[in-house]
This record gives sequence, C-alpha cells and structure tokens, in this order.
Amino acid sequence: MAYDGNVTVGGPPAVRELAGLVLTKVAVGPMDNNAYLLRCVKTGEQLLIDAAAEAPTLLGLLGPGPLTLVVTTHRHRDHWQALAEVVKATSARTAAHVDDAPGIPVPTDVPLHDGDHVRVGAAELEVIHLVGHTPGSIALLYDEPGGRPHLFTGDSLFPGGVGNTHGSRENFESLINDVERKLFDRLPDETWVYPGHGADTTLGTERPHLGEWRARGW
Repeated sequence: MAYDGNVTVGGPPAVRELAGLVLTKVAVGPMDNNAYLLRCVKTGEQLLIDAAAEAPTLLGLLGPGPLTLVVTTHRHRDHWQALAEVVKATSARTAAHVDDAPGIPVPTDVPLHDGDHVRVGAAELEVIHLVGHTPGSIALLYDEPGGRPHLFTGDSLFPGGVGNTHGSRENFESLINDVERKLFDRLPDETWVYPGHGADTTLGTERPHLGEWRARGW
C-alpha cells in the first residue's frame, strides 16, 4: 500500500521507504500523537522521534538493529510520556534542545542546538530550532539523497498553520518568523512535512496560506 501518512490510534503504522532510511509512522495516546521510527538501510540502526505514549506499541515497531537515539521535539508532556520506558527497554540515548531539556523528566544525554546534526547509522538529520510553541521546539530535516527533503516538525508546523502559541502574540510572531525564514524561505515546495499530530502535508501545499496565518494571528 502506498504511503499517505494517515494513521489512527490503535491502527496499523504507515511505512515509507526512502533512500537510506525506512520511515515508520504510528499514532499513539489520548492526544493522537505521531511517533516516527527511522531505520538506516545500511546499518539497521534506528532513531525514534517522540516517544509520545504507548511504549509497547513503540517498542513493537523496532527491527533487529539497535535503537540508538530518541529525539524529543519539545517539552510538552504528550510528546515524552513513553520516553522513560522506551529508554529503559533499549538503553537508547536521549536528545532534546537545550532550552526544553529541563522540562523533560528523563535526563537528556545529547543537548541539541540549532544547526546540529544527529545520525542514525549512515544517515544524518539536521536540527532546526523553531521558537514559539515552546522555547526549545525543534524540527528535524532529512535531505533524501536523490529525492525530496523530509521535515519532522513536532508541534511547530501542521497542515493549516503553525503550532499553538496559547494567545501570546510575541510567541506567535517568533514562531511564524522562524517557520517562514528557516523552513519556507529555505526549502522547496516538495518538502514533505511530518507533524506531531495528524496528517502529513508539504511546504508547497501550505505556502500560499502564510499571509492568512499572519493576518489571523495563530
């Protein structure tokens, strides 16, 4: 079945084969969080983005290779509720942006900064810091060799808008400025976006609406 990114809690994961990586998307927990498992084709090493909930479900996705790193996109509770259990079961290291790490109860082994890179086997993802939803929210960018960019945005970018800034005009301006400058101004329309909740999208689908988002203020 072709990958469309549509998953439901309790339903089967969606699997996509990329150049260098196999991507598995699953929905977990009462807030319908997305978690993404990336497996290096060459080495079998694995990286998990957001151990959000339902540790048995997440652990059941793992292949025979080691889970080497769990990256938490931001400090909100619904994105790390299974982190302690996953780390205990796998001995994976943990990573989060330095500004959000203090708000995550599992210690952060790898403090991240804007422009850092994290590896999963032979593949590499770039850390992009997007301030507004939380101080240390990040996106992860995989530039697929010979293909399109793939962007894991946590709760900073969704189909239809940027993440919730809880009525703070300052935080909204910070977030939409970062999203425009670091994502839309830099990356092409075909960039595939994998958000922290719900369906996938592309930058090309969302680009025409940036002015609308600014005007409405959320």
